[in-house]
Amino acid sequence: MHTTVGIIGGGPSGLLLARLLHQAGIDSVVLESRDRDYVERRQRAGILEQATVDALRAAGAGARLDAEGLPHDGVELRHDGRATRIDFPALTGGRRVWVYAQTEVVKDLVALQLAEGGPLHFEAEVTAVEGADTDRPLIRYTHEGREKTLTCDYVVGCDGYHGVTRHAVPESVRRTFERTYPYSWLGILAEAPPVYDELIYAHSERGFALASMRSPSVSRLYLQVPNGTDPADWPDERVWDELDARLSLTADPGWRLTRGTVTQKSVLPMRSSVTEPMRHGRVFLAGDAAHIVPPTGAKGLNLAAADVIVLARAFAHHAKTGSTELLDAYSDTCLRRVWRAEHFSYFMTTTLHADPGQSSFDTRLQQSQLDRIAGSPHAAAELAENYTGLPLDA
Repeated sequence: MHTTVGIIGGGPSGLLLARLLHQAGIDSVVLESRDRDYVERRQRAGILEQATVDALRAAGAGARLDAEGLPHDGVELRHDGRATRIDFPALTGGRRVWVYAQTEVVKDLVALQLAEGGPLHFEAEVTAVEGADTDRPLIRYTHEGREKTLTCDYVVGCDGYHGVTRHAVPESVRRTFERTYPYSWLGILAEAPPVYDELIYAHSERGFALASMRSPSVSRLYLQVPNGTDPADWPDERVWDELDARLSLTADPGWRLTRGTVTQKSVLPMRSSVTEPMRHGRVFLAGDAAHIVPPTGAKGLNLAAADVIVLARAFAHHAKTGSTELLDAYSDTCLRRVWRAEHFSYFMTTTLHADPGQSSFDTRLQQSQLDRIAGSPHAAAELAENYTGLPLDA
């Protein structure tokens, strides 16, 4: 079997790329190692930037997003018992973000691909990508109990950091830059209405906390915890009590979260990673295959979407003109935005979390930075512009 673009990974980036290519009249095949139920249920990101929402709408995947997604015009920062709201539209010329879970994005894109797009094979485990330097790279995979091959004009790896595609870029040219943070997030999903209609990011000497949501009746909440934490060591009441303590307000000492049934509890390690280049020969890396960010800046899914939007435009340009100019520029174009997002995610993470080894001096520096954001429209605008998403060519 042969296709123009072989896409490894049926998550949001691989599926969005397949959809954009279909709209441009370019054939593709998507190979996903997991079954459909797993792909549509795995919990990941929940914040969509304006550009991601615009792309999903243009791809025909915006109906449920517009009906069920929750538009947010800001976030609230809490520190020293005080609250500061960051008004996104006022600071960015009208941009905002949406709360719409990755699971729902994937469901929408899977339905479109199966109804209108090219082949989408679940439980197709890729074992190797060969011939990146040739004009016909080959993907080896196992599907329905048989070993198969797919030849392509191009291969795009949307299969994550531990996927096969990264290793198609030779070690002699591949460089990976990484940072591991000395804390993790304990996250819960709870059948409880959100306490606030926007996200709350809280800095405290007890550690970071985040109050988010998945819907008007489901809350998503996080606590900073030590690396290696076992969720079993955090009974539900302990989690709720700690969230109340870290999110507390001096002006409203009676403030409390609305508690409900915890339906999911997990620990998420925090790290940053960038692999360069994002292209070698006819193999391209996108999403987590090329970069990982800590979730504090809400950039993971949005960076992945930006990668494939840029790449789909490059493929369309090549199909129309025969020029490889945009394909050749793909890595450099994406990496400019990736490193900007990496820095913003690092800034949000290190400003809001309490490092286990930090001194009182370090804590005062964090408080000073948060005071600056609260008191300066210029500092607040910098945060808002990065949070809502920079232009794709930035």
